[in-house]
Amino acid sequence: MLYENCTTLLLGLKDIAVTNFDEEENYLIVDIISLKETKHCPHCGCKTHAHGYRWQPVKDLAFRGKTVILRLKKKRYICVGCGKTFFEKPEFLPRYHRMTRRLYQSIIREMRKNYSMKSVAQQHDVSPNTVSRIFDIVNYSLNKMPSVLSIDEFKGNAGREKYQCILADPQRKKVLDILRSREKSCLIDYFLSFKDRKRVKFLIMDMWKPYKDLSWLFPDATVIVDKFHYTRQVYWALDRVRKRVQKLFVDQKRKYFKRSKKLLFAPFKSLSEESKAALNLMLTQHDDLFVAWQLKELFLDFKYCGNAEEGKKVLRQWILTAQNTSLSEFKDCITAFLNWFIPIVNSLDCPYTNGFVEGTNNKIKVLKRNAYGYRNFNRFRNRILHCCA
Repeated sequence: MLYENCTTLLLGLKDIAVTNFDEEENYLIVDIISLKETKHCPHCGCKTHAHGYRWQPVKDLAFRGKTVILRLKKKRYICVGCGKTFFEKPEFLPRYHRMTRRLYQSIIREMRKNYSMKSVAQQHDVSPNTVSRIFDIVNYSLNKMPSVLSIDEFKGNAGREKYQCILADPQRKKVLDILRSREKSCLIDYFLSFKDRKRVKFLIMDMWKPYKDLSWLFPDATVIVDKFHYTRQVYWALDRVRKRVQKLFVDQKRKYFKRSKKLLFAPFKSLSEESKAALNLMLTQHDDLFVAWQLKELFLDFKYCGNAEEGKKVLRQWILTAQNTSLSEFKDCITAFLNWFIPIVNSLDCPYTNGFVEGTNNKIKVLKRNAYGYRNFNRFRNRILHCCA
């Protein structure tokens, strides 16, 4: 026998009572009825009375690992005035649906995690196509430009494009939008659709030239190169020198240089006395390695400058010093610094970087790997924004 308090509170659905339930191996079948009466016709407003019913199966949230099927005794009414018939509309069941509203919400909520659509489908005992169809209802759009805008790209391979572009607000730690392509024409068309581009005060990017060419779209913005991207130019040059030099050594010494390359990259001040001694021994093995390491240490002086004005002098001096060396490995680094001199120096006056975007790119890689890739760009875009919102 089902007691009254159980029949109305068991499922947690408003104005719904349980009349019976059966338990099978993989299913719980629950018969329910609505306690709410529809007393007026939705067409003419006249009084109505009961005119039969029909049983409608509705899938609900799983319980104790079993699929729950609600058998709704759906009441049918007839209008006294106009004679039209209609069925009741329970609040928990959207129109034309065969799943409860909270099951839909649970699926969309689980899609915020890094699960694949197949995993979410298995959790809720629905098909992957059903999960895709439900998730396609989700849509995100950017309404206004932020005051700080970060722009970067990642390898998405979606929508027949190899690279997608990500826009973020590092100030609020929020992903704003995902663009189909990082090509210049695509970016210009997108940003021209916004009338409030003057809101952007800082435009942070890596050293991809098409991004730099967008600066005219943001007349009040200071263009900034992310610190990580210009710093690694120096470390790449140092590592190229290390690789060239170690080829001159016998196998044992070459392996030692490869294993100990972190000593070359670490700031000298941060090393222990034992590590400093090991580093000094490495630097005495070849003059080019010593010169390259010195350039790296001198560049750290620029990174520690307090403002852009001071940084201009230090960076100019560093470029001159690097040009006076005979190291061809630093040629690309010097060229990049000359082409991006002002945006690099501007980074000293800006407290924001692309660090948040780079972290988000790692999340995107996990999403993409779990799904074995995305062909549908819109679904890929919405999934990223949904998970990173």
